[in-house]
Amino acid sequence: MKRAGVLLLGALPVIAAGVYFAVPDDSADPADTAAASASSSATARSTRDDAKDRAEQEREADDALVADLPPGLAAPAKKELAQQLVSSAENSTTKWRTAYGSIQDVGDGDGYTAGIIGFCTGTHDLLMLVERYTEDHPDNGLAKYLPALREVDGSDSHEGLDPGFTAAWQAEAEVPAFRAAQEEERDRVYFEPAVRLAKLDGLGTLGQFVYYDAMVFHGPDTDAEGFYGLRERAMAEARTPGQGGSEKAYLATFLDVRKQAMEAKRPGIDTSRVDTAQRRFLTAGNLKLATPLVWEMYGDTYRVP
Repeated sequence: MKRAGVLLLGALPVIAAGVYFAVPDDSADPADTAAASASSSATARSTRDDAKDRAEQEREADDALVADLPPGLAAPAKKELAQQLVSSAENSTTKWRTAYGSIQDVGDGDGYTAGIIGFCTGTHDLLMLVERYTEDHPDNGLAKYLPALREVDGSDSHEGLDPGFTAAWQAEAEVPAFRAAQEEERDRVYFEPAVRLAKLDGLGTLGQFVYYDAMVFHGPDTDAEGFYGLRERAMAEARTPGQGGSEKAYLATFLDVRKQAMEAKRPGIDTSRVDTAQRRFLTAGNLKLATPLVWEMYGDTYRVP
């Protein structure tokens, strides 16, 4: 999973503020210079405050819009289904609650991959999870590894983690509070932002899952390979339903863009989660992600009645 350090929940206006430095000559009145500086600072503050106010107003309007929409993927049964689908790709089982203690280095350059959503030592999200968990539970068995986790963040290094970190993770995964922390971090970083943005884009339950799974795999980043970068590329080729476009056409474009990104990063990668799961649902016109569902993942067949 990619880095989870950049979260964008809405587009904010970008304001370029020009700053001019004037070197007064000897005849300049110090009082006039001070007044001009104060006026410039006040104007800059006002501009920032206006931008902040507009952003807050836009977010409030978006919140109101989302609140009036059907729950979609956030409905309890659909959310459970979403975790089963993701787990079939991340942990090769639909029994996602068996994966709290899973941890291994799968050789993808992201260090250890662990837990129900594939938190990684090299991509910041595992570090965020342990930091937040330690704030509430300072005596937990993973707290002593925080210095090492900060050092290896952004790499595939195990330095300072071996040989005890994997055993410590598995032991902590038996603690109900740590299981709850994994679910809360999954929702905060991946599920809730993905579902919210999909609803704002006019997408139904399947589209909300498509965004969620992409957020999990590619990470909530704005670069070309991150979720927000993929969304921008898809929107450049097809209009979202919120923009008056076809939902099926937009989702087909998004899946095309996503598959290209997966293959560009890891040539030869198995793209089952796109080809024999999400695209299969889309081709069938199952925009509500209605059950029963049958899909294939890495050659295995899964069914939800």
